[in-house]
Amino acid sequence: MTDIKVFTSDLDEVIDSYVAMGMTTYGVALDRLYPLINRFEAQRKLQDKKFYKRLQRDIIEGCIMPPLTIAFVDKDGKDLSNVDDIEAFVNDNLDKGYILDGMQRLNTLKSASQSEGFDKNRVAYLNLIVAENQDKLLYRMITLNNGQKPMTPRHQIEILTAEMFDFSGLKNISVQTEKERARKTIRGAFNLGDISRGYLAFLTNNVNNENNKIIDEKMDEILVSRVLDSRDSSGDLKFQDILLLIDALSLDNAAKKWFKINNNLIGFCVGVKESYDTLDNLRASDFAESLDLFEEAFDAINASKVNLGKYRRQLSCEFVRNYTELSGLDEDDLIEYFVEFTS
Repeated sequence: MTDIKVFTSDLDEVIDSYVAMGMTTYGVALDRLYPLINRFEAQRKLQDKKFYKRLQRDIIEGCIMPPLTIAFVDKDGKDLSNVDDIEAFVNDNLDKGYILDGMQRLNTLKSASQSEGFDKNRVAYLNLIVAENQDKLLYRMITLNNGQKPMTPRHQIEILTAEMFDFSGLKNISVQTEKERARKTIRGAFNLGDISRGYLAFLTNNVNNENNKIIDEKMDEILVSRVLDSRDSSGDLKFQDILLLIDALSLDNAAKKWFKINNNLIGFCVGVKESYDTLDNLRASDFAESLDLFEEAFDAINASKVNLGKYRRQLSCEFVRNYTELSGLDEDDLIEYFVEFTS
């Protein structure tokens, strides 16, 4: 049985190299590919392990690792358009390969292999390139990895919000992009950017995802960490479910106006994870009535002493998270609760 199974082979006419897709096992990747890590001088140095600790956990739990790209130099320029031929070449020359992309993943795989529960028989997918010289491999690596500035996590989430969620079925609210607003504004429509910030809060399980005291690059790292750390916190609840709930509660105009305040929306999208079933069975008018209580208690906060936007996000989240308990308090008791919560 061959170590690497190859499925396809085609000629990349730009770098005059053969490109194939294949698969192996984690065990073979560790035995045959991991030792290749330091062969290609143009590769990045290994990053700190903390950046890949979550991938290590996911590997142990059974995730499918993104494909590795393994490259080879064939100075003889053989015709490898036949799948059997390129499979034979790859397996015969595996010890001479280069890790063009995936060095960090292999290093993480090595760490994961030392943990209990690691399955060396799981499939590892591969992209394979056979070129006539190393210069062509470097060209391909540069065009793959540096062709454009990577999208920030926030930008990716904005695109996901626009492309993945169906707003057409909402009955009481509408959602518009900035571009759509420039053409024609729908009165009372939600801004897609606000919905995106709510989605980000849902994904990270955190209401404080914007901080101008932290440089953008570092904040992006923090956001990625929050998303990965909270991936199991929402159970079966999907953001589309939350959108439908917001739409249902917006049947009452007072509730709709409350959601239009973005800090309220952000707090709701996090807090509702703990109270979805309760709110899903609540009449819109009853929810709107409870928001009067929330606003009365919130107005008691001394605006000159605090960051009201931050407090609104935190307190709306807390109010929604513990809705049954807090909506049953009187105004004085809720004010006291808010003061203690934020002290």
